[in-house]
Amino acid sequence: MAKYSLIPVDVPKVNTKYRTIKTKLPVPESLDIFESLSMSEPVSMMGQPPVVWDKAEGFQVHDRWGNMWLDWSSGVLITNAGHGRKEIIEGLRKVIDQKLLATYVFVHEKRAELTQMLQAISPDPMNYNVFILSTGSEATENCIKLAKTYAIQKYGPQKRYIVSFKNAFHGRTMASQLAGGMDKQKAWLVGEGQTFVQVPFPDGFKNEDTSFELFLKSLNDLGVKPEQIAGVITESFQGVGPDFFPDEYAKKLEAFCREHDIVCIFDEVQAGFGRSGKMFSFEHYGVKPDLIACGKGISSSLPISAVIGRKDIMGLYAPGSMTSTHSASPLPVVAAIESLKIIQKEKLVERSREMGEILIPGLKKIREKYPDILGCVQGRGLVGGIQVVKKGTKIPDPEMAQKINERCFQKGLLMFAPVGVAGECIKIAPPLIISKEALIEGLQVLEEACDEILG
Repeated sequence: MAKYSLIPVDVPKVNTKYRTIKTKLPVPESLDIFESLSMSEPVSMMGQPPVVWDKAEGFQVHDRWGNMWLDWSSGVLITNAGHGRKEIIEGLRKVIDQKLLATYVFVHEKRAELTQMLQAISPDPMNYNVFILSTGSEATENCIKLAKTYAIQKYGPQKRYIVSFKNAFHGRTMASQLAGGMDKQKAWLVGEGQTFVQVPFPDGFKNEDTSFELFLKSLNDLGVKPEQIAGVITESFQGVGPDFFPDEYAKKLEAFCREHDIVCIFDEVQAGFGRSGKMFSFEHYGVKPDLIACGKGISSSLPISAVIGRKDIMGLYAPGSMTSTHSASPLPVVAAIESLKIIQKEKLVERSREMGEILIPGLKKIREKYPDILGCVQGRGLVGGIQVVKKGTKIPDPEMAQKINERCFQKGLLMFAPVGVAGECIKIAPPLIISKEALIEGLQVLEEACDEILG
């Protein structure tokens, strides 16, 4: 786990159009806040660069001591439409003035508007429904529940397995972690999960074999037959990279699911709403999932998620039997409506794709300077990652990744803590509204940080 020092240090002053660093970092006056949190919440909530957010606007984050960071985190791939959008704020004010703050699953007008908007961008609007929830973990949990329900009702308990991929992350609730592909996150699960199995993900770096034959062989080695599989769940791109499928592999995976009536689930929680240069990242592969888990960038702000899926699967539960307390709560719903309107009106999906033509080559150029340490660059649109390895190997080097991340922070470029299998991946995910000029400046800062740490 990343651990940033809370001892303030002198850092070079920064004053550009997009970045301002005036103080020591972390800011000495902020330490009381960190101390208060250490006394009142578990340490699991720590681990990010030590900045106390005071305001976030556009693609910049401010503290209250005059420092301003160029944001390459989007929170954690949340603020696709940008921080603090006035359209979202105005929409929220209207609902607050209307005095409509919570509705359970009683109907309110905006709920119908949002479900119709999400249905319209689904793979098949006439045959897909939308179920609104609060978190990405809830969305993936419900996808797993629906897949198993569909399989068992139609074929009986022998069709029971959920197949997912090694190194996957699907959330922090029980089923979502059982489907996840990181063993260290499942140490608390004892005796559960016999029907959850993982196979290698064809990323081409950590696993060089990108053939679909490996998928079939892995199932055979696990003793799992196709007719026993209820569902296959995958991130549209694995967050540890970001790692994308080879297109042909994804098509073969879809065909395998169709042949054996297996529910095909794509987790778009961090991948959706323009992040990779498509509205949904599965669109890169030309496939049509049965269920889609959405979250994060859906609202660019408040907590809301959704499952979009085939009507015959989504309709398996009777009225009142598949709900959530804050499903389609008025404020998050309005935030999602306004965010979607911005994404569509400002053509942020296309913008993400265009900015990706600057970001990804820029990251590869940096990697070329230190190819023995910056082992791999992956990305599409406005999501990218550099995997830092011990020199001349593929062994993750999380300590070096954090040093680079922290140096960027000190220079006014903000990313969340490194991710990946061992915390070796420097992840880049700016708001989709970032300007070309700001994106290029961010690349220059990252290159300077690499030069200072690795040169």
